[in-house]
Amino acid sequence: MRTFLAVMDESAELQLWEHALHDDGEAFGRLFDMHRARVYRRALGLLENRHDAEDATAVAFFELWRKRRSLTPVNGSVLPWLLVTVMNASRNLRRSTARYEKFLRAAPRRLPPDVPDAEPMETRKRLAMELRKLTPIDGALLVLTVLEDLPIADAAKVVGLKPAAARVRLHRARARLRESLFDLDPRPRPAEGVCR
Repeated sequence: MRTFLAVMDESAELQLWEHALHDDGEAFGRLFDMHRARVYRRALGLLENRHDAEDATAVAFFELWRKRRSLTPVNGSVLPWLLVTVMNASRNLRRSTARYEKFLRAAPRRLPPDVPDAEPMETRKRLAMELRKLTPIDGALLVLTVLEDLPIADAAKVVGLKPAAARVRLHRARARLRESLFDLDPRPRPAEGVCR
C-alpha cells in the first residue's frame, strides 16, 4: 500500500509533468532535480566513470524533453522511463567507447596499462559485464525491480510486457546472474561432501 506522502509526491510530479508538456522549462527543471540523482546512480552502476554517467544522464533527460508529448508516465512518474532510457544511453556509450578504445589500441603508440583499484571494483566490473550480456528488456527488468525497487507490474509496463511474462523473464535473468556470479555470493556454502 502506498503511503500518503507517496501519493502526494505522485500528484506533485504529475502537475510538474503537465506544465512541462506545455513547454514550461522551470517545471521540467524541477522534474530534473527530483530524479537526477537516481538516474545518475543507475548510469554510474552501468558505466565505468563519472563523466560517462553524467553524459548518459544528460541524454536521458534530453530524450525526456524531446519525447515529452509522446510518452505517458507510469503510475504518475517519469522515473521508470528515465531509468530505461539511461540504460539504453549507457549501452550506446559503452559501444562508442569500445570503438574508440579499439581505435586507440590500433594506433602506433602504447598506452600505460590500467591498474584496477581493488576487489570491489572487480566485483562491480563483473556485475556490469554480466548485465551487459542480458537482453535490453531483461536488463531493464532486473534494474527496475531489483536495483530500483519498482513493482514488477510497473516495470513490465515500462518495457512493454505483461506482468506474467515479465516475471518469467526476470526469474530467468536472476538465475543467469546467480549462475555467472556464484563465487560472489556472501552466504556460506557447505563444504563438498558434507550433508545437511
